Amino acid sequence: MNELEQLRRAMRATEGPYHDDLDLTAIMRDGRRLRRRRRFVGAGATALVTVLVAGGVGLGVRWVRPPAPDRPPVGGVVAPTGASPATPPPGPAPTGASPATPPESDPQRRPVGDVVEAGIWYGVDQRVYYVVAIDLPKVPGVRIGLMAGRRTPAGDLTDDIVVNDVRGSDRRPGFHEIGYDDATPSAARPPVPTFGYFVGPVTRIVGTVDGRQVDARLAPWSTDPELVIFWFDPADLAPGVRLDGIVARDRTGRLL
Repeated sequence: MNELEQLRRAMRATEGPYHDDLDLTAIMRDGRRLRRRRRFVGAGATALVTVLVAGGVGLGVRWVRPPAPDRPPVGGVVAPTGASPATPPPGPAPTGASPATPPESDPQRRPVGDVVEAGIWYGVDQRVYYVVAIDLPKVPGVRIGLMAGRRTPAGDLTDDIVVNDVRGSDRRPGFHEIGYDDATPSAARPPVPTFGYFVGPVTRIVGTVDGRQVDARLAPWSTDPELVIFWFDPADLAPGVRLDGIVARDRTGRLL
């Protein structure tokens, strides 16, 4: 039996039950004695723990007093049940940064050669097609594109859609990029009929959609008649509808 157990037995031996006729003065006196004994027991336990710690150093044993139930361990943070640790508010935004500026829109592109009238009207404005200059440093063989625009009665032009090659040469024989309108029609811009250009002695271009054939309208470019601009009337081919196929023929009907 160690000293701590002897103290506890002595304490229990002195704590006898009270009789039915309670003596308040005796109870208070016994309570003061009990508190003094418990303080003594606590001091003795502390001394005993100190001895144990000192004796265990050579054995590699280290005793650590457990934390009180209502106190977190040293160096840790205990969050209340059902709550998460508070998150610090975000710091101020870095200084010196400015919002990104949207890129400016391309300036109005001037036509190269004559403007081709399509005979399609939007109020007083008319659908027109015209060649424009293109600058692709990595593709030196492509210098022109085809623009679908509108022209007012005063002659002012509005660019809508431009198509151009992205590799090779813009003058190679055959069909080049075809322009389809994928935008939703709005008051700001009416739908653009399907269009493109062909290089060669073409006199007829026929598109196929849903098993039917649709003829395109043709107009040679004023700067080079070998480049022929074509477009489909929206009454024959709704803008945005993709062609299943397209062919070009010369004046003899030969397939180009």
